[in-house]
Amino acid sequence: MATEKTKASDDIDGLSFESALKALEEIVRQLESGDAPLEHSIELYERGTKLKARCEALLQAAEARVEKITLGADGAPGSGGPLDVE
Repeated sequence: MATEKTKASDDIDGLSFESALKALEEIVRQLESGDAPLEHSIELYERGTKLKARCEALLQAAEARVEKITLGADGAPGSGGPLDVE
């Protein structure tokens, strides 16, 4: 049986960049308001850290895809071939 933290990580792993960024912005808003109790603030911060990592990973993957696009001799974009990102 998965723990709550594992479920939260799985939830984050499936988010698109836009969804992860929106969730991260909401966490920042909540933390900046100062209204959350200490324990909840810590949980928000932990989730925010995971969301930040997800956004960074998605951006790195997008950068790698863009770098695979090459220009041919005629200046037109080439296919670049398959992308192997790990």
